[in-house]
Amino acid sequence: MNQPTPAIVAQSAVRRLPRLYLLLLCVAYVLPGFLGRSPWKAQDVEAFGYMLQMAHPGMGDSLSWLKPTLLGSPDGNLALLPYWLGTLFIRMAPAGFEDLFARLPFMGMLIATLASTWYAVHALTRHPAAQPVSFAFGGEAKPTDYARAMADGGLLALLACLGLAQLSHETTPALSQLCFAALLFFGLASWSRHRLRSASAVTLGMLGLTLSGAPTLALLLGLGGAAIGAAGQPDPSQRRMSMLDLGILALVMLLCITTAGALDLWRWRVVPHTLLDLHRLAKLIAWFTWPAWPLALWALWRWRGQLSRAWRYPHLGLPIWFVTVTVVATWFTGLSDRALLTSLPAIATLAALALPTLKRSLGALIDWFTLVFFSLCALAIWVVWLAMQTGTPAKPAANVARLAPEFVPEFSMAAFALALGATLGWALLVRWRTGYHRAAIWKSMVLPAGGAVLCWLLLTTLWLPLVDYSRSYAPLMAKVSQATHGSTCYQFAGINKAQGAALIYHAKARLRPLQAPQDDCPWLIVDRVNLSLLSAKVQSLGWTAQTAIKRPTDRSETLVIFRPAQALTSPADASSR
Repeated sequence: MNQPTPAIVAQSAVRRLPRLYLLLLCVAYVLPGFLGRSPWKAQDVEAFGYMLQMAHPGMGDSLSWLKPTLLGSPDGNLALLPYWLGTLFIRMAPAGFEDLFARLPFMGMLIATLASTWYAVHALTRHPAAQPVSFAFGGEAKPTDYARAMADGGLLALLACLGLAQLSHETTPALSQLCFAALLFFGLASWSRHRLRSASAVTLGMLGLTLSGAPTLALLLGLGGAAIGAAGQPDPSQRRMSMLDLGILALVMLLCITTAGALDLWRWRVVPHTLLDLHRLAKLIAWFTWPAWPLALWALWRWRGQLSRAWRYPHLGLPIWFVTVTVVATWFTGLSDRALLTSLPAIATLAALALPTLKRSLGALIDWFTLVFFSLCALAIWVVWLAMQTGTPAKPAANVARLAPEFVPEFSMAAFALALGATLGWALLVRWRTGYHRAAIWKSMVLPAGGAVLCWLLLTTLWLPLVDYSRSYAPLMAKVSQATHGSTCYQFAGINKAQGAALIYHAKARLRPLQAPQDDCPWLIVDRVNLSLLSAKVQSLGWTAQTAIKRPTDRSETLVIFRPAQALTSPADASSR
């Protein structure tokens, strides 16, 4: 017997969010950040370096599709699929567009994440236990309309999450894991309604997670999610999954286990922690999942009548399971925000469940806080941009000059027009939200999602040259090329993979491990951090320091360039003697 639902929703409150507006909001979120920039430090450019090495094996390490390497070292993330996709698109790219084409499959992954979250929330809220209370004289929300409105709210909650913005626009395995976790979440959520489509999503999600470096996560999410889905069948006679369903899940899990074993993807990377690290984890969750997590906690409180048997109610049990597994994985893998990224679709689902239970005063508080917060953020972005362009106000201009020395501001009419249009759109959205109109259960998430999209779009239009200058290796590599007279070959020692990838991409250089100076590779590059450990070997091989080049926006990152201690003798000179 189902526990009473706290959702009291009339049919008038489930009107559809206009598809055109929702589509424009998603486009305004997806495209900025993928276009018009260089690879960013550090995981973004490092992942791009693996793809370049696989696409152009002559540029350095030998080609290996099963064990990608960079600077002679394999990938520590054990992720293959994102590198394969990026490599295939790089091979199709015209000269000079490799970085843009490498981002195309990741752009598709972000779109798939948003779509999967919408359909997952739609499927979960169609469950009888998630439906609103029936009115004595009718007028309650129809199941299909209610589920659609809740799905709109869930998608808006996902777009509003602060932690999604940057990491979902990088070409890293983290975005790949997010995409396939969202596909798995959707497949398990809709299993009882669409067997074939759900089985395809589950298969693709689990296999994609496995090939993205998370086979353990795939199995845990798949096993637990399948159990919750089976226990949550409305009809008691269907709670025992059919033999066909069990067979499909068993085959998928066997395929994942076999694939991970054959490709040597099983790794246990447990990082020890103390109780003091719980504070760090709490802070990470608090900012990374804001503003969805307060709504998720509110949903758990309001739906507490079903919470004790959440495993029988997929709309609660499935997102709780995904969040729990992801948070535990984050704890054991070093408190990485990238590990926490896969929890966002499930947290957004719980946030959506809070929407039909919000009191008017709480909804008004969310609106006013969001309005003030994002309006101030947008105003700050505009003021700093104006200071960069004109030097007024003086203090923001001085701060930019101090934090990004040698940066030369650029004016782009296209970026200015997009930013101005987005700001005007925000003003219209605020006017609509503060006006008198029919209530809709997704209304409390409109301003958070719109504000998050606005600030992200402003950062990636008005501030894009500054962000690109501060987060890219392009300025540093330009100085390296100038100091080495445009050399196309460098020996290296003690540099990290991000620096190596930047040398390959920005300096168009071939890299060789440290050895004696050679005519065709007469320069050595060493990271100053590791120079004390390598100085004796470097000197013994015949190198002497030429210059040290600091990264303009990071004083702690310095590359030391060495030249041969003695002039090299070419073969022609030796034979003439």
